[in-house]
Amino acid sequence: MNPYKYHPIRFYITCFIATWTFWILAILIKENISSIFMFLGLISPAITALITVLTSKSKALKQDLKRKLISFYRIKPLNILIAILTFTCIVILSIGLSLFFGQSIDQFSFTDGFSFSIKGTSALATILLASIIEEIGWRGYGEDSIANYCSWFHESILFGIIWALWHLPLFFIEGTYHFGLREIGIGYVLNFLISVIPLGFLTTWVYVKNNRSMLACIIFHLFVNTMQEKIAMTPQTKCIETIVVIVVAIIVVVLNKNLFFEKNHIGHILKE
Repeated sequence: MNPYKYHPIRFYITCFIATWTFWILAILIKENISSIFMFLGLISPAITALITVLTSKSKALKQDLKRKLISFYRIKPLNILIAILTFTCIVILSIGLSLFFGQSIDQFSFTDGFSFSIKGTSALATILLASIIEEIGWRGYGEDSIANYCSWFHESILFGIIWALWHLPLFFIEGTYHFGLREIGIGYVLNFLISVIPLGFLTTWVYVKNNRSMLACIIFHLFVNTMQEKIAMTPQTKCIETIVVIVVAIIVVVLNKNLFFEKNHIGHILKE
């Protein structure tokens, strides 16, 4: 049987067209129905990934999706714990450094609520839902489709840029965290977009370290989103956090050079 040929360009173009179409409608239609378009845009990568996999003629691709999603044996709890502790240290260090720039020590506390939610759904459920849905799309097909043709290092760069650009319409949808950033200054928008790229390296690290487990990435993604929402960091501190994340991502790459730069997996993501 011929190995499955991944189609990253087709996949990402489809994701962008679908997501941006729904999110542009959410921008234009400022009524209750806009939340429906928000949700449809959010699930577009996951739906695209599922359709791509399930309509393929590759049994290996379908089995791989199933393993990544429900096979608990792929997860290495210690690796997830290290990733969670690493991001916790990133947050603590970022707030600590911000104190030298006049930011409040009150940032070492929890916020009263969340900055956004999908109408009719609690904010916590929204974050959980977003974490699961995004990972089904990106880890279900998107990340592998790039990595099948290059090292995990180059894949992380490419995916990080794509992931950042995917968020762009959110900066124009009222009620989103991203809209709030645009209101306080373009610099904070740029900071968010830049921060996504090194965060992509950390997610790749979790993904590959856990035998390409989607569940591991969902756990990490959920933790990161919750920390970003519940810890009372100021927008200024999140700029400092971006620098810290970049430094940590560099350290992770240096300590895991074999993971990020090996090329044995190229053309062999699936072992049919």
